[in-house]
Amino acid sequence: MSAAPDRSAAYVGRFAPSPSGPLHEGSLVAALASWLDARAHGGRWLLRIEDVDTPRTVAGADRIIMDQLHALGLHWDGEVWWQSQRFDAYQTAFDGLRARGLVYGCGCTRREIADSALRGPDVAEGERPYAGTCRHGLAPGREARAWRLRVPEGVERFDDRWLGPQSQDVAHAVGDFVLRRADGLWAYQLAVVVDDAAQGVTDVVRGADLLSSTARQRVLCRLLEVPAPRMMHVPLVTDPASGLKLSKQNNAAALDLADPLATLGRAWQRLGFEALPAASVADFLDQARTRWRARFA
Repeated sequence: MSAAPDRSAAYVGRFAPSPSGPLHEGSLVAALASWLDARAHGGRWLLRIEDVDTPRTVAGADRIIMDQLHALGLHWDGEVWWQSQRFDAYQTAFDGLRARGLVYGCGCTRREIADSALRGPDVAEGERPYAGTCRHGLAPGREARAWRLRVPEGVERFDDRWLGPQSQDVAHAVGDFVLRRADGLWAYQLAVVVDDAAQGVTDVVRGADLLSSTARQRVLCRLLEVPAPRMMHVPLVTDPASGLKLSKQNNAAALDLADPLATLGRAWQRLGFEALPAASVADFLDQARTRWRARFA
C-alpha cells in the first residue's frame, strides 16, 4: 500500500485543468466540489495548469480558465503552477526510477500495442493493457520509442470518499504504463504524481472519468516514496442528447457567466444537492460550504 498523507498536516487540495479550452459545465462540477472540500476543511486550494500535453494546449485558454474561476468566486491560494515549467522535476523523478531498474524502453507501435493488448473482464474501460513485449529488452533492430514503468504485481486498494472501496490489479488491467511518450513528452501519470507531492497535496477531488488512473498513480507514489493523497471522484456531467460526458473534445460549450449564481447552482445540483436560496455568489458559496462540511468534513 502507498504511504498515506499525514492527516495532522493541513488540508491541501487542488484543481488542475488542462488548457485545451475554456471550462464547461462538466469541469465546473469538479472545480466546485474541489473548492468546497478544501474550504470546508479549512484548507488551501491550489490551481495547477496541466499543460504537459503541449499539442493539445490552446493559447490563452489558461487565462480564460482563471478569469472564469474568478467570476464564479472560486479564488485559489498561492501562485499558479504550469506543468510546462516543471519538466526538470519530471526528469529527476524519471532518472531516479530508471536508476533502480524500474523503467525500460519500448519500441512498440500503437498498432502493435493494440494487437497484443491483454484481454479480460477486469480490464479498465478504454484501456489497452500492455502485454510486456519489450519488458525484457528490445527486439533486434528496434529502438525505444516510449519509456514504461515496470509495474509490480499485486492489487492496489483504496477508499474513494464518494464511491467507496476501490481496487485494481494494475499489472493486469493496465500493464506497464508509459512515463515518457514516443513524442518525447512526459506522461500525465508521472507529472501529476510528481506535482501533487511537490505541492503537498493531501486530497484530490476530481471527475469520475479519472478514477481508473488512481491505482496506477498510487503505484507511482509508492515507488517514488511520496504520500498518496486521499481521493474523491465526483459524478460526471453528460450530454442529454448523446449520453457522452461533457468535454472539450466533445465540443462542450464554455460556461455561461452572464449569470454566475445560476451557473454555480446548476453545478451544485449536479452534485446531488438541493437548490440553495442564495442572493449572491458569496452567499451561495457560504451556504454550499456549510452543507458540504456537514456531509463530508
